[in-house]
Amino acid sequence: MSAAALIGLDSGTSLVKAVAFEADGRQIGVASRPNAYLTGAGGAVEQNMVRTWRDAAAVVRDLLAAHPGLAARTVALAVTGQGDGCWLVDGDGEPVHDGWIWLDSRAAEEARALAEGSQAELIYRTTGTGVNACQMRAQLLWLKRHAPELLDRAATALHPKDWLYLRLTGRRATCPTEGVFTFGDFRTRAYSDAVIEALGLARQRHLLPPILDGAQEAGALTPAAARETGLPAGLPVVLGYVDIMCSALGGGLYDPALRPGLTVLGSTGMHMRFAASADEVSLGSERCGYTMAFPGAAYAQMQTNMAATLNIDWMLDLAREVLAIGCVSRSRGALLEEMDERVLAARPGAAVYHPYISAAGERGPFTEPAARASFTGLDSTTGFFDLMRSVYEGLAFAARDCYAAIGELPPEVRLTGGAARSRAKRRILASALGVPVRAVERAEAGAAGAVMIAAVQQGLYPDAEACAADWVTPHLGAPEPPDPELRRLYDALFPCYLDTRLALRETWTALSRARRPA
Repeated sequence: MSAAALIGLDSGTSLVKAVAFEADGRQIGVASRPNAYLTGAGGAVEQNMVRTWRDAAAVVRDLLAAHPGLAARTVALAVTGQGDGCWLVDGDGEPVHDGWIWLDSRAAEEARALAEGSQAELIYRTTGTGVNACQMRAQLLWLKRHAPELLDRAATALHPKDWLYLRLTGRRATCPTEGVFTFGDFRTRAYSDAVIEALGLARQRHLLPPILDGAQEAGALTPAAARETGLPAGLPVVLGYVDIMCSALGGGLYDPALRPGLTVLGSTGMHMRFAASADEVSLGSERCGYTMAFPGAAYAQMQTNMAATLNIDWMLDLAREVLAIGCVSRSRGALLEEMDERVLAARPGAAVYHPYISAAGERGPFTEPAARASFTGLDSTTGFFDLMRSVYEGLAFAARDCYAAIGELPPEVRLTGGAARSRAKRRILASALGVPVRAVERAEAGAAGAVMIAAVQQGLYPDAEACAADWVTPHLGAPEPPDPELRRLYDALFPCYLDTRLALRETWTALSRARRPA
């Protein structure tokens, strides 16, 4: 009999990917297609649910076509995807509307009202998670107020990965991460009636699907989904956790012995610490961030930056615009290839940059939809590469700000996401945090984490720790130690970073009001 293989289906913001792995964690291959979403008035950002399913099925077919015999030896398919959002389906399982994704900011007022309301403390202390506009709970409140007809037509409110699981298995379910941090009690990993009542969503309680732990239970691929994907009907399908928790599992956070931190620098930024049990979860005074379950008893506490490498992309696009004036065409990728050496040669601390470039504001380690990016401390000697270095430094300060909000800095931070390949980013991050940084050299950590959950569910490993020993530890890069001189400089600059963001909070609000159409 051929060796067992597993496939991870990861529907992210930018790409939909299918990744195949051997049972011991070796990657076999990957297929991907670009994702797409549309923006609209009032901060709307929506994704076509039918297209998302078709793209997901197509990447699985592409993967199987590239690896003959893979379908026959696949023992499970695991699903993960971008977090938050609200994807409504009717009683027949068909979309009521396009899916709202996490970038949608229409529910900013609803989120602010919840965060400032009399029930905010109960919601935060029970879910372990702060309220912001990207979450289903705030988006359901917006729909209740502005589009009740959509809720009347809906039978179930899903997250993106839950929608794919429905199409694959015919089952309506969500996982112990998204269901709980939005509507539940992180200690019990179940829905909380007190939270749902405090949110003002008691009448919408019927929209919430059952919570299913993919580490313990699998669905089965329907004949219809088998025809569309090319996988055999009846194949076990595992509902993975939300993509960031799969990335945490595949990226090296699950290490009960060391208890490291994990920073994911992709389009957004995630900064996580390991907690061995609910008793080790530390909830802060700002009432923000997320608490999410791992398989077993452990948790991850995290703070999330709305924008991470999006800040770098913005700077690269500015450079491309200037080059275009001189009829020079360069891609982002081409510019980025040369950036590491130029950033390392640029002047440290030339400016203090706050990386709040997202139009949705910021959500960690504080929640402020009006927050915007800024440079502070410029003078006539500041050059473009000084500014770019300040952006890298601003991302590192944002990481330090987030770690400070969830407890002491861990003894080591592991780095994954696109920025993990940058030597300049690793060096600056290590020096700003004052601890060694290790790049996670495993590609496709999110899909890997989803498949690790499936490997435990299928009995290939007894638990997540044993699985991580084979799947993660061999892929950790060498530690990048802090640079002593840079560490001294960044220790002096970090209070300036904090003071400036606190001082700008009223200015952000005033700017937001001034910019509103009359």
